[in-house]
Amino acid sequence: MANLGTRIYTHFRGRLVGRDADGRPYYEARTPNRTGGGEKRHERWVIYHKGEDASAVPPEWWGWLHHMEDAPLPESARQPWQQPWQPNQTGTVAAYHPPGSDLRGGQRASTTSDYEAWYPEG
Repeated sequence: MANLGTRIYTHFRGRLVGRDADGRPYYEARTPNRTGGGEKRHERWVIYHKGEDASAVPPEWWGWLHHMEDAPLPESARQPWQQPWQPNQTGTVAAYHPPGSDLRGGQRASTTSDYEAWYPEG
C-alpha cells in the first residue's frame, strides 16, 4: 500500500501501464531518467497491496518491472508448469519440513550404506 509520498509521486510522474490478475497497478515514469551507465530509461514500479512482500509480483510482470522485457507478458503466455504465486511460508505452520526434521518427529529412515557413526571414547 502506497504512502502519501508515493501516491503524490505516482500521480505527477507515473503512467499506469496495467494491472496484474490480483489488481496490483504497475507504473512507468512519463519521462526517462539517466541511469548510472549514462543511458536513459523509464523508471518502473508497482504498488503492492497492504502487507505484501516483493515476491508477490507475478512472472508476467517481473521481467517488465526489471527492464528485461519491453512490455509485460500476456497472462495467456503462462506455461502449464508455472504455479500460482504463494507467499513465503517460512516460519509458519505451512512451512516445509523434510523427513527427519525435528519439527516432524526427528526420526529419519535408517541408512542402508556402510556408514558408521563416530562416537568419542569415554
